[in-house]
Amino acid sequence: MDYTFLLTWGKDNALTVAAVLITLFLIYHYVIERDKGVKLSKKYRHSIFEAQSRIFLNATQYLISGNKDLAIKEFLSAVDLNRETIDTYFALGGLFRSNGEIEKAISIHRSLIARESISESTRLQALKELALDFDKGGFIDKAIETYKDVLRINRDQQDVITNLCRIYEDIEDWDQAYNYRIMLSKVGPQNQSETISHILVQKAKTLFENGQYKACAEELEDAFRFAPSVSAKILRLRLYIVMGKMEDANGLLLELLKEHPMYATFIFVSLDGFNKKLPERAEYFERLDKLKHYFLGLDDVDLMGAPSVVLSKIRLLKDLKKTDEAMSLLDGWMKGHGQSDVLKVEYIKILIEVGRVEEALFHTRTLLETLHSSLTRHYCSQCGYNSDDIFWRCPQCHSWETIQFRWKV
Repeated sequence: MDYTFLLTWGKDNALTVAAVLITLFLIYHYVIERDKGVKLSKKYRHSIFEAQSRIFLNATQYLISGNKDLAIKEFLSAVDLNRETIDTYFALGGLFRSNGEIEKAISIHRSLIARESISESTRLQALKELALDFDKGGFIDKAIETYKDVLRINRDQQDVITNLCRIYEDIEDWDQAYNYRIMLSKVGPQNQSETISHILVQKAKTLFENGQYKACAEELEDAFRFAPSVSAKILRLRLYIVMGKMEDANGLLLELLKEHPMYATFIFVSLDGFNKKLPERAEYFERLDKLKHYFLGLDDVDLMGAPSVVLSKIRLLKDLKKTDEAMSLLDGWMKGHGQSDVLKVEYIKILIEVGRVEEALFHTRTLLETLHSSLTRHYCSQCGYNSDDIFWRCPQCHSWETIQFRWKV
């Protein structure tokens, strides 16, 4: 089954889905309340239900057409008609929230919580809705506290725990993010090991940037126990360099390149970042240069078939002013492969640098015939978010390690 299609369809038709769910819920309420027989005359009771049904139908039609303002107006009419219809309040509060009228949504859900006559399950639902109001409105502290109030009543609330995970990861409170991911792993069906590993890597990264290398290594050990993520391996590589464990660094770099050749340029960009205030800065970059020379000396057939690995070598050689070696490497690669646009661009640049202008013009013409330009270097494989920046967690859909690469030319 194509779950990506279903998710996309769900996002594009959110109002339709909401309308159908609300309608079914209200029909259910209509049937239950009708069968209970409220203390009204049969004729008067039927007139109320008929009026409510007409209002709900109108509201549903407005929702489907995307006119939330008129849908809200209809639900307000339903509330005026029968103020005991709790479901109408929930529907109205949800519509206010989706329409950006957060204060009105908060007011409705608070009024429900304050009622003495409602059941505990209804009160819990109102509390969850209030937390969503605070969350949507950007009242993060209030949202956190209200979500926690829900969990104090019932800890098996997967959606609430998921929202707390998202918030703590957004504000980079990695200790709390870790705690709630552990909680989520106990109540939810999905394995959280890889995400927990990423969170522990973020904790370790903070320690690394503060020069607390021993504590960083301990956090990384925990991260590897959950999952050997790429981010964990890159940080361990940085740790090996700063601690002078160059044999371990060489071995880990080779392992990373063989397992994830697409990350080659990504790895070296990550390794180049180091806190300027730390006293180990000079030694770190001396050792990093040794690691780069080790990489340049690798002559593995499988690795050299990966465009990202070749591109990394070309860029390192150019940084070292070894243009002839870069030219020789590209000449050989273009004859054997030649299908990478970004490497063709590098090839054209070097041809110009060494004065082979006619060849540069020839390759430029052939490149322009087939070139597919792109705006960003990276994108999220889950939601399509685009960015030139490196991201382990997508800022848009909040998925971990979904970054993909495209050649930016």
